Amino acid sequence: MRVLLAEDDPLLARRLQTLLEDAGYVVIHSAEGRDAEYQGQIEDIAAAVVDLGLPGLDGLSVIERWRQAGRDFPVLVLTARARWHDKLAGFDAGADDYLTKPFQPEELLLRLRALIRRSAGHAHPRLQCGPLVLDVNAGRFELDGAPLALSAQEHRILSYFMHHPDTVLSRARLGENVYEDGFDPDSNTLDVLIGRIRRKLGSALIHTHRGQGFRLSATP
Repeated sequence: MRVLLAEDDPLLARRLQTLLEDAGYVVIHSAEGRDAEYQGQIEDIAAAVVDLGLPGLDGLSVIERWRQAGRDFPVLVLTARARWHDKLAGFDAGADDYLTKPFQPEELLLRLRALIRRSAGHAHPRLQCGPLVLDVNAGRFELDGAPLALSAQEHRILSYFMHHPDTVLSRARLGENVYEDGFDPDSNTLDVLIGRIRRKLGSALIHTHRGQGFRLSATP
């Protein structure tokens, strides 16, 4: 899944980008408010992490413009401002959660995962499709109760499937949420990845819809 990180502090941005990528997210980084606003308008993202003190266009204005344009992905605000009226302003602008600096990286991950899970309509942190279970908080898969070993890209693609069960996902949509450096629709890399996942699952959970894409479902 793709996450927009709007943070102008280069050191913190590098730390957060590494944290998010290690957790299986594809990260789009913006260090300036106008660029962040633009990226949020054009990109298919699962969530955004936004620092309120962005240069060029402040974080509150960025969020307000997204909401005015009908962009409804969840937004987690990062800020050094701890006063209640500052938090209220963030929520009024359209933010979904608020994290005050300094913070624990693990808390950011938990809050972000919860926002993405809920925005996809999942109330419980354990997502299930037949014998396959994803513990969203832990970022861990189980198959028939046993841990499932996956590569980073396999984890990304299967996690995206689990957040969109019984939905036919196109190759382009899957590719954008798996590859950090762009996706070549003419490449067979995605097919190879899905083939590997199918072999590891050992069951017919991923279905091919010719000319349309792939679907994760416990039913044919």
